[in-house]
Amino acid sequence: MGLVLTMQLRPSLVLYGVESQLPVMVGIAIVREIGPVITALIFAGKIASSMGAELGSMKVTEQIDAMEVSGINPFRYLVYIRILASTLMLPILTILGDAISLFGAYIGVNINSVTSLNLFFTQVFRNLSMGDVVPALIKTFFFGFAIGLIGCYKGFNSNKGTRGVGSAANSAVVLSSVLIFVIDLLAVQITDLLGLN
Repeated sequence: MGLVLTMQLRPSLVLYGVESQLPVMVGIAIVREIGPVITALIFAGKIASSMGAELGSMKVTEQIDAMEVSGINPFRYLVYIRILASTLMLPILTILGDAISLFGAYIGVNINSVTSLNLFFTQVFRNLSMGDVVPALIKTFFFGFAIGLIGCYKGFNSNKGTRGVGSAANSAVVLSSVLIFVIDLLAVQITDLLGLN
């Protein structure tokens, strides 16, 4: 995404004579919005579908019922740990995704000109503030929580049969993706109200 964004922004910035601001603009866009949202959407596609399918198949094969009959709380062993894992891992993946995307942006800048790695990242980090980084990182915790919760909910409430398992996996991805945009909208509104921009 960093490479594509750099290549798309360059002609407009050259037209207005502010090509030197390309690392700054790309860095802010990646850290604030593109990195968290794209990472969360990819995470939802993989994790929410696998949670929905796995728990759905456990429901279909009555493994969850067997746990309840044995006196084991299935929510504790199957749901809580998945929600906690998705909540904690998405911020880490977002940081990694931002780093890869910023390196892609560095490559994009060097396609048409020559900029050192040190200069590029100095420009990016000099213009990033805590008001850019902290809200972006905080909202990824909410993204991860929502993805884990929806994936588990859809899997636990799937209908009997293989069709129900497929439907649970599919609807978990769709609902998670929509909820990511809703949470992102709310996060932007809250950061605007708090004056963190």
